[in-house]
Amino acid sequence: MRKQNIINNQIRFEEIRVVDEKGAQMGIMKTQEAILLAKQKGVDLVLVTENTTPPVCKLIEYGKYLYRQKKHERKSKVTEVKGIRLNFNISLHDIETKAKQAKEFLEKGDKVKIELILRGREKALAGFAKEKINKFVEILNSYLAIEFDQEIKKLPFGFIAIIKKGKNESKNAEVADQKV
Repeated sequence: MRKQNIINNQIRFEEIRVVDEKGAQMGIMKTQEAILLAKQKGVDLVLVTENTTPPVCKLIEYGKYLYRQKKHERKSKVTEVKGIRLNFNISLHDIETKAKQAKEFLEKGDKVKIELILRGREKALAGFAKEKINKFVEILNSYLAIEFDQEIKKLPFGFIAIIKKGKNESKNAEVADQKV
């Protein structure tokens, strides 16, 4: 949630410190003078910070300023790793249900960690367990293109893999089929 920017005539301070488009300080001036200066240059006067004395305003094109802010927010988005846990005796219907849940996570932009825990004698049937994960990936791949962030890996307690949403539908579908 972004706060609303204060621009041009919305600025209610008597005096402000003005910075031009290139970042050079233009000094402290009356707000009305700065607004006239911005209109002459064909740009907007945007309040950058009001926590200083006097507040700092910048002469910039407001549309470009918003574009850069949104671009910065998209870059700084934190992706989470959501977990899906399968077990050795999972049925096909349950795999489909878990795949739909993983699809929702992937569509939100998160990565999905698939875990299959093996207990006792199940560890002797590691090949069968790996087939369960491959079946899960195959079903999920039918919903949307995915790619492996970390390949299927054997650990002492079972198997683990991390997947993420693919970039190109057709190309990644082929890549995922080859990995499965």
